[in-house]
Amino acid sequence: MSKMLQSMCRQFADEELAPNAGSWDKEHKLPVEVIKKMGEMGLMGVSQPTEFGGSGMDTMSYAISLEEISRGCASCGVVMSANNSLYCDPIKMFGTAEQKEKWLTDFASGNKLGCFALSEPGNGSDAGAASTVAVADGDHFVLNGTKNWITNGPTADAAIVFATSDKSAKHKGISAFLVEKGTPGFTTGKPEDKLGIRASGTCSLIFEDCRIPRSHLLGDLGMGFKIAMMTLDGGRIGIASQGVGIAQASLDAAVRYSETRTAFGSPISKLQAIQFKIADMAMKIESARLLTWRAAQMKDDKENFIKAAAMAKLAASEAATFCSHQAIQVLGGYAGYVTDYPVERHYRDARITEIYEGTSEIQRLVIAGQVYKDYA
Repeated sequence: MSKMLQSMCRQFADEELAPNAGSWDKEHKLPVEVIKKMGEMGLMGVSQPTEFGGSGMDTMSYAISLEEISRGCASCGVVMSANNSLYCDPIKMFGTAEQKEKWLTDFASGNKLGCFALSEPGNGSDAGAASTVAVADGDHFVLNGTKNWITNGPTADAAIVFATSDKSAKHKGISAFLVEKGTPGFTTGKPEDKLGIRASGTCSLIFEDCRIPRSHLLGDLGMGFKIAMMTLDGGRIGIASQGVGIAQASLDAAVRYSETRTAFGSPISKLQAIQFKIADMAMKIESARLLTWRAAQMKDDKENFIKAAAMAKLAASEAATFCSHQAIQVLGGYAGYVTDYPVERHYRDARITEIYEGTSEIQRLVIAGQVYKDYA
């Protein structure tokens, strides 16, 4: 099944994503038809239950498919990743049957798009410092605050929003809420003008006396921090897969170019300096891919995958940055630095993978913490 899925996604990426990714990047817009096509292929809810609109596959299938999509277009990859890992997964894990029917089915099938609203202007990596507040008011909660850098924010039909419902309890006073687009008091800011993954929409979500029914509470009151952390643990497998895809696209471009570009009377692929770069790139990609697949398999086997996911995300994001950098060196100024060729886009797209869903510094803290637990 995974082989068939990989082949399908690779063909889609080669034929429909890669040829258009550059123009989408320049336009800062991903056509709705592309997301719809990904939904029809079952990619917007790969590991979600079939009874709630998903494809019913495992995390390994998700990792493999997301790598291939990201190899064709990293912006498509992050739209797919955010909907799968950050929006659908927490509802699958913590939602009631009624919530899954309303908030999961259309999203896992790709008919609607979701987003995950945790980050704020002042908290960054400090997920427990939510200044957005939720005040109980009878059978409703009233939300006030702003969320920043929300992937899929401009086009999402619903958001999982984390807000402080009990300030005295600190991180144990954070709760998660399901908020539908169009709810009075819920607006979006202007799309961000970003360095990379430009075709995917990112913006602020603004809540001003936004009243939502108590039935829109995801999980129990005060469970938000736990929901966020568990979601990010799984989401890191998605971003690792995206990183591997960007790295692989960079290697593909470097190999193809080195075999056709001649210098000193022969293709530059014959030069030891180029061969060393290709070897280092291939090694980092294989290492990151295996770490990613290991984390995915551990998640499927219901093992503790926190350390494995952090290692995969760290290795893959740094591999993406390294490989896209080396690809520019191989292609040089003529084909590497100008926007007519894809490697400069890979370089820009790679940079965010070391930041979102936990910076590289946060991943090292997570890994170290888990290592010390292993020795305890």
